[in-house]
Amino acid sequence: MEIRNIIEMMAFSKEKMKKVGLFSTPRFFCDLYCFEPGQEQKPHVHDGEDKVYCVLEGEGTFRIGGEVKNLSQNMVTLAPSGIEHGVRNEGKSRLVLIVFMSPNSHFQEGKGHGHTH
Repeated sequence: MEIRNIIEMMAFSKEKMKKVGLFSTPRFFCDLYCFEPGQEQKPHVHDGEDKVYCVLEGEGTFRIGGEVKNLSQNMVTLAPSGIEHGVRNEGKSRLVLIVFMSPNSHFQEGKGHGHTH
């Protein structure tokens, strides 16, 4: 059984949002996205892959399609395949998300997580 301690795995970078891989298979990946105040994941699109964002800590501004909403701890949202999406930490505290995406089209056997999203 693979087990991860989310608190121990959180990592932040002053330069940009930090992605920390938790699990990865050819069918999905699960990452932590760790944002310092002012950092963002620029809007982008995944064709053929659905993404779920779940806020563990802090508050973020989520853009999915034409909608923009602020989500806080314990809130979750879906970015369906083909829909532009991104996240920005406009607050004064850190933002931590757990992110799931399926399928994992960037998976490479033996290369760790292998995704480049």
